[in-house]
Amino acid sequence: MDRVRLAYRDDDRTPVIFCIQAMARAHYALDVEVLQIKGTREYEAALFDEACDVIIEHLEYLYGDPTRARQVSMFCAPVLRNGLELVVRPDVQDVAALRGTTIAIRSHGRPHAIMLRLRKMGLEGQVATTIVRDEDVGRWGQWRTVADGTCAAAFISRLYLPPALTAGLKVLDAPDVEVVGHYSQACLTRYAAAHPDVMRRYVQSVVHALALLRLRRADALAIARGEPMRRMRLTDAAELERQFDAIVDDLQVPPYPTPEAVANMYEIATAQYGGAGQMNPLSVWDLHWLRELEAEGFIAALLAALGD
Repeated sequence: MDRVRLAYRDDDRTPVIFCIQAMARAHYALDVEVLQIKGTREYEAALFDEACDVIIEHLEYLYGDPTRARQVSMFCAPVLRNGLELVVRPDVQDVAALRGTTIAIRSHGRPHAIMLRLRKMGLEGQVATTIVRDEDVGRWGQWRTVADGTCAAAFISRLYLPPALTAGLKVLDAPDVEVVGHYSQACLTRYAAAHPDVMRRYVQSVVHALALLRLRRADALAIARGEPMRRMRLTDAAELERQFDAIVDDLQVPPYPTPEAVANMYEIATAQYGGAGQMNPLSVWDLHWLRELEAEGFIAALLAALGD
């Protein structure tokens, strides 16, 4: 059986990752070896050091070094939104009430994505922002600065929302932005050229997993209750289901990027990595596998079969 080494960083991504692995083995004669790479330097070097074949996560860092970026093919975008919830105190009734206040921004991940959200909300230049590190408040604990009155609002992953609600905060409806989000994937172009059949079957596995997650909740949950639940350090089945549903709600099939999502991804990259502005953001995208599968009717047939 052919093998693909799939690298990831955060364990809360594993329900999607292990569905890909299960579909690859069951339907496409492909062994997807799941590898976790935690260190930022090691993670960002993994493709180029040949520590993995495919990487799944936010990919803006690949734009940061144009010489390396030109060696990369990004090939799917299962999530096309920022996907964070805006938490505020109960007395805040609308976005306009935040003008003149301070918003807490997480230092990890993609801080500039929040600036895009503020722009979409009409708050660019109307609020102050402060970086709050996970090391100081816990993973996605920026809501604590709202609870103690230091800040007026914070953007929180919905996976980590319950403690904020328990503390008396609420979610305020706020416009989202299109951006290439979680579960986007990339490989080296030379790897794809050397393994065309493997890459085709791998992309089939990804599409199959996304469709399963969207349309066959019980089957996908059965996979998530195994190794993903262990890696996520969850023991409560209800909490697993809550996080699972939050993940699935953002997934799209087929996983094409949009021009707006790519443009916003590129703006985030140029804000964080100086070299990113030296290249065309479209040059790294290779969607031919998705286009072939769609043209052949594979995706439509799969959705119809799983949707019965």
